[in-house]
Amino acid sequence: MSPESGGAAAAVMNYVFPNDLHVHWSLMIVLYPYITGIVAGAFIVSSLYHVFDVKALKPISKFSLLFALAFLLCATIPLLNHLGHPERAMSMMLTPSPSSAMAGFGYIYSAYMVVLILEILFIYRPVVVGLKQRASGLMRLIYGFLSMGSDNVSQKSLDLDHRIINFLAGLGIPMACVLHGYVGFIFGGVKANPLWATPLMPVIFLLSACVSGIAGIILAYYVIMKFRGSPIDLDCVRACVKFLWGFFILDFVFEMLEIFSHGYMSTHHWHTLESLLWGPLFNSFWIAQVLIFSVIPFIILTWLNLFKVGDKIIHIFAPLISFMIVIQVLLMRWNVVIGGQLMSKSERGSVFFHPEWLEKEGILPAIIIMLLPLVILYGLGKIFPFSLEKKPETASD
Repeated sequence: MSPESGGAAAAVMNYVFPNDLHVHWSLMIVLYPYITGIVAGAFIVSSLYHVFDVKALKPISKFSLLFALAFLLCATIPLLNHLGHPERAMSMMLTPSPSSAMAGFGYIYSAYMVVLILEILFIYRPVVVGLKQRASGLMRLIYGFLSMGSDNVSQKSLDLDHRIINFLAGLGIPMACVLHGYVGFIFGGVKANPLWATPLMPVIFLLSACVSGIAGIILAYYVIMKFRGSPIDLDCVRACVKFLWGFFILDFVFEMLEIFSHGYMSTHHWHTLESLLWGPLFNSFWIAQVLIFSVIPFIILTWLNLFKVGDKIIHIFAPLISFMIVIQVLLMRWNVVIGGQLMSKSERGSVFFHPEWLEKEGILPAIIIMLLPLVILYGLGKIFPFSLEKKPETASD
């Protein structure tokens, strides 16, 4: 088939099997690993303070947990929207198959949700107890429930809470890694697809999750503090930028290693991958993901971390680079999920995919689903204070 043939053939190149004309995993399956990645990355930001005692991250340690919870509550929405019968989703957990990766996700997702909620409740318990004493009516009942029936805020009780928080944070780190690493495992286990079938896929997904979570926290922190008119803790921002740089180095290197290893080995699938990367994916991969949203942020992050730059420079580039990296991870998800389906099983052609705006899995539903966690985060902020204040010891700086 050729692009000049007209009609439906205008969306294909060379020889494509009829059952390869349609992209079945579209925007919803792009958003699904993207949202779960933000969850894992945001939780790791909090754990860097609670487990690894990175004190500079204290101003965002509580907020990052609420940020993770808001996105975790929406993680399954893209999948449910993709399913023809979303009411059947519970069947995989009620009658699970031991070999089903998706059934495993259901149990991991549920267990991680419990751990995350418990950690938030224990961290916020002293605050909730104080709010309960000042509240009345419905809010007093809500805070009474959230305080888990205990108004004891003695030092002994707080020390016990602290030990429980450290345990939950330590337990949550491997759970967060498994939660998102398994998504890469699902794609990497598709042996029939040469773009997906690589042992590096879970590692790439996990590293990009850390990157998107840290970048999302920085971006949200700046937006909220600017909206409040509150001072921004530069020590916290610099620490976040440093961790963002470190994780992004690993993420970008592994992404490129995967492509270079395919090219170096030059297996019988390479000519198909090469035509895909330099054909339908050229603009979205090489131009957008690699050049604009990877190389440029990498250079700027290196400059910010290796050279002493002023506070004004940090204020300008920290949110800008975070925004670019959030887009980079979204492009990576697009190029993996959508790009892997553009190759025909004939290995002699490919198709093009252009999402519609108003279809069930189109651009508008995707925008709505991405905005929903922010709405939930706003609601959580009405119950749990974000606690983004500047550290007392640096308030006079």
